[in-house]
Amino acid sequence: MSFGPPPSPYTQSAVAADQARRRRRDRIIGGTLAVVLVAALCVGGGLLWAAGDHSAPAGHKAATVAQSPDDIRSTVEKVPTSPEGQEVIEHYAEHLEKNPQNNPRYAPGTWATGKVLAKGVANRVEGYRIKPHYDETAWTLDLGGYICASSRHVTADGRTAVVIQPPKGEGAMDKGVCDQVVFLDLDTGKKLWQRKMPAATFAYVTNTNLTLTRGVVAVAWGRGSVAYDMKSGKQLWNSTMTSQCEDKGFAGGGALLALVGCGEAPDTTYKVQKLDPRTGRNLWTYKVAAGVEDVYLPSSDPPVLAVAAGDISVTDLITLDGRGRHLATVSLSGYDAKCGSRSYSGPFFGVVENCDGMVVGPTQVYVMSKENIANGQPSDWIVAFDLKTGKTRGKFEGRELQMVYPIRMSGDELLIYRAGAETLAPAALVSWDPQTDKETPLLLFQLPDDDSYELSDPEQSDVVVEQGRIFFSRRELVRDDDSPKDKVLMAIGYGSAGLEH
Repeated sequence: MSFGPPPSPYTQSAVAADQARRRRRDRIIGGTLAVVLVAALCVGGGLLWAAGDHSAPAGHKAATVAQSPDDIRSTVEKVPTSPEGQEVIEHYAEHLEKNPQNNPRYAPGTWATGKVLAKGVANRVEGYRIKPHYDETAWTLDLGGYICASSRHVTADGRTAVVIQPPKGEGAMDKGVCDQVVFLDLDTGKKLWQRKMPAATFAYVTNTNLTLTRGVVAVAWGRGSVAYDMKSGKQLWNSTMTSQCEDKGFAGGGALLALVGCGEAPDTTYKVQKLDPRTGRNLWTYKVAAGVEDVYLPSSDPPVLAVAAGDISVTDLITLDGRGRHLATVSLSGYDAKCGSRSYSGPFFGVVENCDGMVVGPTQVYVMSKENIANGQPSDWIVAFDLKTGKTRGKFEGRELQMVYPIRMSGDELLIYRAGAETLAPAALVSWDPQTDKETPLLLFQLPDDDSYELSDPEQSDVVVEQGRIFFSRRELVRDDDSPKDKVLMAIGYGSAGLEH
């Protein structure tokens, strides 16, 4: 097996930039041609912003579970007094090069608390204040080395981690190696601890995966893995490749799953193991059928696998019970789970547990359909599948020219982002109860026209909902060749006008 250093993501992206511009132009042209169709969404001079009965159900309330500081955050969103949205964050990246294709600025990692929006940018993490002091940088944490991997997970008290390349002056023989873990506080920007990963010679931005579970930070990079205690930074356990099998990556959150690959490509076989986070001890193993090209772990608890069987794209979901036994297989023909799309320009910054087109809940998994371009029909929809049986348990319809994306769970309800239709229909954040098919409006807002498509695309931007606010943040900062400015909109956020002060 060859493990030579891969091309750095900080020195390529021409194809991705061209694709992004073409897609933006196509979307703008398509929207212009469809003005008449969008106008049909307007009723009596007002916007019919959602189909069906969308009044907030009486006593609408999701269960809130008390969490300890080391638990992985699981926020339940409240229904605001008014869904009218207002801007709470608008932050620009400045001093971008004229020729971004040769050297784009990568921005992996987006996290929000009640105080700040935090963003990974190249070799640092920045925190931006939320209105009334928005667009002010609350803090900057200089990491010294470029970010290689980030986790979407945040602890209940607002901490997270990143993996970085060696800071300058540490004399690493291979500057592309990713061998440092940094644990930080998102509210203050304070570095809590930093550790050098053991035997991380073959850890690169293309294969390093980072996750968090209760009290533990875990990293895997193929040739090895390591886990640290959140509070002290003490190493709990580590492993190195001693056979033909290796840890490809971890999925965290409510539990810790390891994706293990055995043998060389194209004959690699996979198995998934549940580990004790404190000891690394294997609790159970599920063997994936031979012939599967790739495996993703969108959820550890309940355990769900997304597999690419005979294809490079995900073809099926496999659900397991608490002991690792097979429950159901769901065909994803006609669906778009968007696994491995954490970076628009390639498989960078940790992809094993990231499937941007699906969300796993306690009893159901929600998957978005592929885009539908037929006139007079919804642009897409989200289908709920029962984890035990694999059968459909509900469907959330999009609207023509307004795609819908699953964001995350809020208690037993699913948070959904509905894209706007340029200036003729607002974007929306809604909460959907699949048991009653009730849709509750949380926010209505309008993204800037020039940036709306890229910011709405989960393959190009992070979409984060936290404490009544929704944030959109680009993963790659690219300045258009024809732009006279040296800056681009990096992040924008909205909150309820009834809640912001």
